[in-house]
Amino acid sequence: MSRRNWKHLRANSLVHAMRLCKEFAQERWNLSVERIADRMGVTHDSLYKWLGTGRMPAILVPAYELACGCHYVTDWYAAAAGRLVVPMPTGRAVGEAELLAVNSGCAAALALLTTFYADPAQADTAATLEALRAHLEQVAFHHHNVARCVAPDLEF
Repeated sequence: MSRRNWKHLRANSLVHAMRLCKEFAQERWNLSVERIADRMGVTHDSLYKWLGTGRMPAILVPAYELACGCHYVTDWYAAAAGRLVVPMPTGRAVGEAELLAVNSGCAAALALLTTFYADPAQADTAATLEALRAHLEQVAFHHHNVARCVAPDLEF
């Protein structure tokens, strides 16, 4: 059985996002629902109910994501509001391979976009949207990395 590529998974509903967080914690950190609930400070019965209905109180979402070690619920909320979520850069040096990945991602997104505008009925819209989203995330990452170089974080 192959492992999931968690980096590229996107939730299609709130319940799906909550279950992805749970499955991530189970696969990566070997956490049961009871251990996740314990880390959140709630009962496992409440967590099971919220996972089944998707009606977790909003104040507990950050604690749930911290306990699970991922952010699928927050990403779904942002996507449902029409927002693009870009992880903050770590300020690490970028290698040639990463810059080539930006270039190839741009080329792939433009090729799919050209196909879409040539004949929208024949184009794969899901693949086009995914390629555009991935390219925007890459460019936004590098934009923020360059901005941090101009105005570095000061340690106190």
